[in-house]
Amino acid sequence: MSRQQNKICAIINPVSGVGSKRKIPKMIEEAFPKKVYDLDILFTEYAGHAGELAVCALDREADRILAVGGDGTINEVAKSMMHSEAVLGIIPQGSGNGLARELHIPMDVKRALEVIVKGKVSTIDSCTANDRVFFCTCGVGFDAAVSQKFAHEKHRGSLTYIKNTIEEYLSYKPQEYRLLTGDKVHEEKAFLVACSNASQYGNNAFIAPHADIQDGLMDITILSPFSPPDIFTLAVQLFTKRLDKNSKIKTLKAGSVTILRQMPGIMHLDGEPMMAESEIQLSVIPRSLKVYTPAEVSFTEEVYHLFGQVTRFFDEKLPYIFK
Repeated sequence: MSRQQNKICAIINPVSGVGSKRKIPKMIEEAFPKKVYDLDILFTEYAGHAGELAVCALDREADRILAVGGDGTINEVAKSMMHSEAVLGIIPQGSGNGLARELHIPMDVKRALEVIVKGKVSTIDSCTANDRVFFCTCGVGFDAAVSQKFAHEKHRGSLTYIKNTIEEYLSYKPQEYRLLTGDKVHEEKAFLVACSNASQYGNNAFIAPHADIQDGLMDITILSPFSPPDIFTLAVQLFTKRLDKNSKIKTLKAGSVTILRQMPGIMHLDGEPMMAESEIQLSVIPRSLKVYTPAEVSFTEEVYHLFGQVTRFFDEKLPYIFK
């Protein structure tokens, strides 16, 4: 970078993660000692506060803004930082951690801080759906219905997501969609249409295995109606980055797309469900956010993350899901 980055603001959601109100601030102070850095550590107090704090940090000319929390906190801060010269540092403390996982940022606080200290900056794309910003995925149909159900779960994770998918399937009916990409019209009866800037929702659920968050394009995944025997295969392929191999899946790439459906309904942006109109206009905003990412991701790192994910499933979440 052309200037020395010594003005730092850390924005922490105190309800995310164990010990985030005491342990994590101390770790941040150790990584960025106040005798060298101008460091502010702030805590969020309500929904939307993280974004407000990020705007204030930018007004104070912060060079780096660290976001500590789950997807909601990270997205609030990231939206406020778009098109600025400040660099986002992600310290994931949520259940899905979609953007962090996509960027190969460690789930461990110490190792996530090491990524920020080392200082490799990547510039990534963002997207809009009817002028609402998202960074990973936007979905309509079955996808959004599952997200709405998942949002109310007390215990989250990949197994919870699979359980909700199966339960929602029992009552969900596919819908008719018209997709407009450039001068092409695609008419589909589908269970879901997912528009992906990143390859995954979070929790290592890869809805668009070949999506690239820096290529200026969305990967559009269309899931055709499927039968009960298909559920297990689809679920396994979703979590093993092989969903595109399924015969029920169609994929498109586009810098923008308009989705037309019969009536307004639920859509999700990065897993957050909300009501949306019958017409949804989506587009990519290329190279709109600077973020710290690992200098390299080794095979050992990938195995480490996978082992950690599997261990958490069985140690923490399995008893709650099937109780």
